[in-house]
Amino acid sequence: MEPIYLTIALDTPLDRLFDYRWEPVADEALPQVGQIAWLPFGRQEIAGLILAVGSQTEVPADKIKSVLAVRHQCPALDSRWIDLCRFAADYYQRPLGEVAIPALPKNLRVPKATSLDRNLKKLAKLAPAQDASAVQEPALNAQQQTAVDVISANTAFTAYLLHGVTGSGKTEVYLQTAARVLAQSQQTQVLILVPEINLTPQLEGNIRNRFPGLQIATLHSGMAEGERLLHWLAAHTGQARIILGTRLAILSSLPHLKLIVIDEEHDPSYKQQEGLRYSARDLAVWRAHQLGIPVVLGSATPSLETWQHAKAGRYQKLELSERAVQAAVLPIVKIINTEREKPSEGLTQRLVSAIRQRLEKGEQSLLFLNRRGYAPVIHCDACGWISNCTRCTAHLVMHKLDKKLRCHHCGLEQRIPRACPTCGNIDLQPLGRGTQRLEEGLQVLFPEARVFRIDADSTRLKGSAEAAFDTVHRGEVDILIGTQMVAKGHDFKNLTLVAALNPDSALFSQDFRASERLFAQLMQVAGRAGRAAQKEGGNASEVLIQTRYPDHPLYHALMAHNYPGFADDLLEERQQAAMPPFIYQALLRAEAKELETAILFLKDAANCTPHHGITINDPIPMTMTRVHNVDRAQLLVESTSRPALQAFLKEWITDLRALKSRVKWGVEIDPVDI
Repeated sequence: MEPIYLTIALDTPLDRLFDYRWEPVADEALPQVGQIAWLPFGRQEIAGLILAVGSQTEVPADKIKSVLAVRHQCPALDSRWIDLCRFAADYYQRPLGEVAIPALPKNLRVPKATSLDRNLKKLAKLAPAQDASAVQEPALNAQQQTAVDVISANTAFTAYLLHGVTGSGKTEVYLQTAARVLAQSQQTQVLILVPEINLTPQLEGNIRNRFPGLQIATLHSGMAEGERLLHWLAAHTGQARIILGTRLAILSSLPHLKLIVIDEEHDPSYKQQEGLRYSARDLAVWRAHQLGIPVVLGSATPSLETWQHAKAGRYQKLELSERAVQAAVLPIVKIINTEREKPSEGLTQRLVSAIRQRLEKGEQSLLFLNRRGYAPVIHCDACGWISNCTRCTAHLVMHKLDKKLRCHHCGLEQRIPRACPTCGNIDLQPLGRGTQRLEEGLQVLFPEARVFRIDADSTRLKGSAEAAFDTVHRGEVDILIGTQMVAKGHDFKNLTLVAALNPDSALFSQDFRASERLFAQLMQVAGRAGRAAQKEGGNASEVLIQTRYPDHPLYHALMAHNYPGFADDLLEERQQAAMPPFIYQALLRAEAKELETAILFLKDAANCTPHHGITINDPIPMTMTRVHNVDRAQLLVESTSRPALQAFLKEWITDLRALKSRVKWGVEIDPVDI
């Protein structure tokens, strides 16, 4: 028998493929393109993806290594999935193996196939669930019905922007559209993406109740590896008809995909911030185009990129301008000028009175403060000492309950000092307010109320976030304090008051996207109020914003619930300033022990490749310059042409690899944090 050679993609920084020899074992089938192989590489053994099977190789016989095993029991990944990985690798300027291999579950990339075999047996025992009948479908209003009819009637690629006010029933549009698409055949699959893990339990429950006869797969990074492999295999084999997941689910294998839904499409969580820095939203649109299927981008506050696409006619806009529940109206947004009404313990008297009114009526209040911990910093009045992190350009945050000072960037922890380390003064004071301090103050103000806090500290343990939200939904909470975790996706039926504390810092951020994000955040958290029909004798739902800048246009747009006007004004500013979405960007980040080393590398990088028609800005330190004893700097590259930028980056990255430097660097395409 002639020798068989396999061309394989590996998870390495080397931008090339590798040839291996396959030596047949008795009764073993020939390897196929799209199968997983286990291979020797250097001194280690790793997983690879087979991309070609042939009888020839240019590698000398004494240099080529043999494949250790091929995972024949796992169905091969199809060519369309491989093409998706090729596109992502090409666009984000990474080797194919660095895209394809990490997209697979970890238990598929291990030496033994024990977990794979066990989960395949589990899948085989599950009765095929093919009844796509939807139960308990509520009646839709006219706008919802139009959206469902338009999307489900389309069997070709179209990107739809479902622009609906908070509480307008976007989820119901997703579910009823999915029901129609699933009814088209017994193989059809639907992918629904959500921005954060804590949004999956509520939506998963709704989907399971609506489609009791279908198998549903959930994919996110919070799952145990064995569980994630089982759900991935259910999707990969086509057994799961509905797949619900966070951004990583966009790179899952879905052989019969016919509809993609991206909920809260504006959310920055869809952009991966480590490794392959991909945008799940953008890949979803490309994947829908590749497969010739519809994709739905839903949001009350679409990203400016998506809004511009809709204005230009590239996306079709569908409007939901009314709340889905009859007699449920958008909350009244009011501004509290903290220059006139001075807060005490972070709360103005008007806000305290509003909370008290809700308590008397048995209604819930939500206080939104996007800063966890007790206080952002502690300081000494006597000498000016403040609690800085010794490893980062950041303060150590006071966590009173743990009796710790903690850096939220590198994880450094210290005990809260009894006296100032510099002068010995024992009267150290907390500066500013975090969610823990706000909780403490509210418990003093309203001792009879059930005060509850939801943030990253209170929901560290697995399942704790789901349990916390269930507590709120059951009505066992009077006053909820939360960070951005509570700002979107949750349907609190008895919540009639939302207050935003200290939102002003984002108005003066160095990040040009800060105002866009602040508006989205405030409109989303405001949308938690008044989602149910107003009770007889109950209070009209309200949103109170405490600010020192009551005349800022952002707050006036928020009071009018006028996202279109706000977005159009921002787009005009962006166009005049030559900023995205009217220009295309890439960011070169450099990390070194000394900032000067990183800056020098970036200066060399700026001059190593001809860049006609490309703007390369001066290297600068990052806002958070030092993290975990590593200094960081950045270099922004811009162009009015996406193809020109991509062509330049391909050549530039090759030249960057040739630069001799110990600096750790990486290029991000379409950066969202600059």
